[in-house]
Amino acid sequence: MRRLMSLPCTLVALLAAGAARPANAAVNVVASTEDLAALTREVGGDKVKVEAIGRGYQDPHFVEAKPSFILKLHAADLLVLVGRELEIGWLPPLIQQSRNAKVQVNAAGYLDASLTARILEIPTGEITRAMGDVHPLGNPHYWLDPENGRRIAKAIEQRLAQLDPADAAYFSARYADFDTRLAQAEKRWDALMAPYKGLKVVTYHNSWPNFAEHFGLKVVGYVEPRPGIPPSPGHTIDLIQEMKRDNVKILLVEPYFDLKTPNSVSRETGAKVLVMSPSVGGVPEVTDYIKLFDYDLNMLISAIKQTGAK
Repeated sequence: MRRLMSLPCTLVALLAAGAARPANAAVNVVASTEDLAALTREVGGDKVKVEAIGRGYQDPHFVEAKPSFILKLHAADLLVLVGRELEIGWLPPLIQQSRNAKVQVNAAGYLDASLTARILEIPTGEITRAMGDVHPLGNPHYWLDPENGRRIAKAIEQRLAQLDPADAAYFSARYADFDTRLAQAEKRWDALMAPYKGLKVVTYHNSWPNFAEHFGLKVVGYVEPRPGIPPSPGHTIDLIQEMKRDNVKILLVEPYFDLKTPNSVSRETGAKVLVMSPSVGGVPEVTDYIKLFDYDLNMLISAIKQTGAK
């Protein structure tokens, strides 16, 4: 973040020019992730201009903060973020240095998408560094439950209507259409996953609790010994023994993690390593929110059939 502290003169001049939105112009939205950008496009249509800071193939905890992001935030009418401290390592300094009053915390142009979502794993009691990178406000990977996707889209619709009242009916109609298509997709997904309720899986990072709960999976272990802590030989041996004992044949890995340890576990257990996309844009074919679940569930079901996982 040190390089953001001294801004080039041209950037300072641009920031000083102001961030007023011309009448009848599209609402300029910056989203912290491609998932939130995709949901904003669903609701906003051609009445919004949307850019994402983080990419779907990146670890959203560790996005590199670039000076160009300051310009994007300076011009934004609305910032949509995951919240629950997912972006705490990189987004707050960008917001502050954007010098845009619209997107500061608690402003009308600041939307924490987690506030209406169902959040799992909110810790109780004392939290220490020995526990790893535990999120004190709950697990921030909540968008991997389609019901939370619906809630996020509704929150975006309401905020866009607040910022652009003239197009409120348009946003409402767009949300209704998305809600209908998502409900139809959910029926399809639930039918596909119904035979596999209770399936035991292991994941690399604790990214999938909402996904697992919604689709009836049981996460029984992690490649990381604690969140954010690299796998150790001792933990890996214990994990292999546990997977053999419980006959776990599916190991989910996010695209930004090294496959060395997962592949080693796979060789010892016969489990299938699935590099699943936790976000829109994680792979080129996942271009919207509904396609994210289509891609992941098709990959998962194919692996289940290949391995005979139960």
